[in-house]
This record gives sequence, C-alpha cells and structure tokens, in this order.
Amino acid sequence: MTIRVLLVDDQPLLRTGFRMILEAESDLVVVGEAGDGQQALDQVRALQPDVVLMDIRMPRMDGVEATRRIAGPDRSGPAKVLVLTTFDLDEYVVEALRAGASGFLLKDVPAEELVQAIRVVADGAAMLAPSVTRRLLDMYATKLPSGDEAPPQALTVLTEREVEVLRLVARGLSNAEIAAELFVSETTVKTHVGHVLTKLQLRDRVQAAVYAYESGLVRPGAM
Repeated sequence: MTIRVLLVDDQPLLRTGFRMILEAESDLVVVGEAGDGQQALDQVRALQPDVVLMDIRMPRMDGVEATRRIAGPDRSGPAKVLVLTTFDLDEYVVEALRAGASGFLLKDVPAEELVQAIRVVADGAAMLAPSVTRRLLDMYATKLPSGDEAPPQALTVLTEREVEVLRLVARGLSNAEIAAELFVSETTVKTHVGHVLTKLQLRDRVQAAVYAYESGLVRPGAM
C-alpha cells in the first residue's frame, strides 16, 4: 500500500530535504507541500493525504491549530498528523497532542526513524520521540500520586486489566511488549487498547498516554 504524504513547513529547503528522504521509499509518495497552516487545510481537502508531516511555528496559522482542524477529536477524516519540529518545548508537545496529532518527532530525527514513524502513524498507531515521552512524565510528575491509591474516578469505566494496559501504553510500550509483560497474546492486547480508546473517547495511543498522565494514573518512576 502506498502512503500519501503532505509536507507542511514554512522553509522550502526543509520541505525539499524531506521530499528527497521520503520519495526514496517505494511505499511513500509526497502528494503536495504547504508553507503554512491555512495552505495545509486547503491541500488536505484537495489531495486527501494519509499522513500530514506538520511543522509547528508557521505564519498565518500555526501547526497546532492546523492539526486541530485536520485531526481534532471531532474530526473523522482519514488524515493523520505527525508533528515534526525543532522546538522540544512542553507547551508545544502537549498542545499538539491535545489537538489530535498522532505523533511528535524532532527535526533532527534520523531519516530511517522518520520514515518508520510515518508508516506507524499511517497504520493507525502513534509515535512519540523518547525525549517527548520523558518530558510528558516530567511535566506531570509533581501532580501525580505516589502511593498505591485506587485509579482516578474517571477511569472507573475501565476494567482492571484495561487500566493496567493503559498504564503500559503510557509508558510507551508496544503491543508486543505489553503482551510479554502481561503474558497474553498481542491480539488480546490490541482488543484491550481498542476498548480503552472507545470507553475514554480517545483517538489513539498518544492521546491515551496524555490522558493517563493528566488523570494521575501514571506515577513518578513508572517509566
């Protein structure tokens, strides 16, 4: 299957570099480019990409607002947004993920990791740079409980096993790693993750991770 990618960045030279990297892959095709968030919205409507590689700081409309309009909680379109930026700052990380981004990487990511991230996001999963996962935990660490308290009230819609799976998702574990941790099959893990997303009305694993941090489910030292 060919993955259709839209490049959104206000620097033409960077877009050219990304295009060269992606078009060297047989399963990726760059269908268009945009220099700001407003152009990105127009291109998404016209070109129907599978993945939008989105910068954060741009003129006219920034990447966070563009992401919200493309992939926000109330959107049902097929396009997934992978944010790629030089700004490894907490406010950008959290706002982009809340806006509906399925991943967040830094622009100095190796080419092979960028390509893999696009494939992962296109497949409906999520991708976070390790530094971003670490920052999320650090950001909420002072707000989290430190004992063996019961899960937050908001999580009572989940079964005990689903809460356990959510904790592991928030730690950044893949389905295979969760399956090994819990001694169950990957298919079972996938089912549990699906139930968690449905019950909590979350779009993907990234939003599940943010939810786990904000609700206090993930505790300091859990990584």
